[in-house]
Amino acid sequence: MATRVRKTNTEQRILDTAAGLFHRHGLRGVGVDQVIADSGVAKSTLYAHFRTKDDLIAAYLRRTDDSWMGQLQAAAEAAGPDPAQQLVGLFDALQASFDRHGFFGCPFISAAVEAELDSKAHAATVAHARRRQEWLTSLAGAAGVAEPAALAVHLGLLIDGALASGRLLQDRAVVDAAKASARAAVLAHTAQDTATAA
Repeated sequence: MATRVRKTNTEQRILDTAAGLFHRHGLRGVGVDQVIADSGVAKSTLYAHFRTKDDLIAAYLRRTDDSWMGQLQAAAEAAGPDPAQQLVGLFDALQASFDRHGFFGCPFISAAVEAELDSKAHAATVAHARRRQEWLTSLAGAAGVAEPAALAVHLGLLIDGALASGRLLQDRAVVDAAKASARAAVLAHTAQDTATAA
């Protein structure tokens, strides 16, 4: 048991170090030797946990996926019990992230640009996008819209656009604009369904 705890703590330290470095310098801008030096682990220890840099990046992205999805879901739930309100409220997670970390963009968009198409890192990025879209589609379905997948695509584009534009423009207003557009999209889809039903 103690061995597993040590392994987990070491693995977390490596991932924490790698996350900070990837966040500041990008995936290609960070070498394994830098992760080893900054985390204070031996080279053999790092490779015992992550056989390749691709494995390390993929693990970092999977952990980021769990964290980010948790933040989106928590922000949605904080908006109240109405799924339509939750679809708008989830954008508060973007505002909180920008307030906490600044405008560093989206690690998944960065990975999609930097990772090779046949890499585990790219696969982790695609898995995140699918997981997020499935959740948005489910939430849109719970809101009673006729085409939940279409609304989910619209909201996904707003999330990605806000993260990319926030990085480019360094302006929190892009998140406010994305949230306002999300509200308009949700209203349009629910109004359309009401008109169809009438």
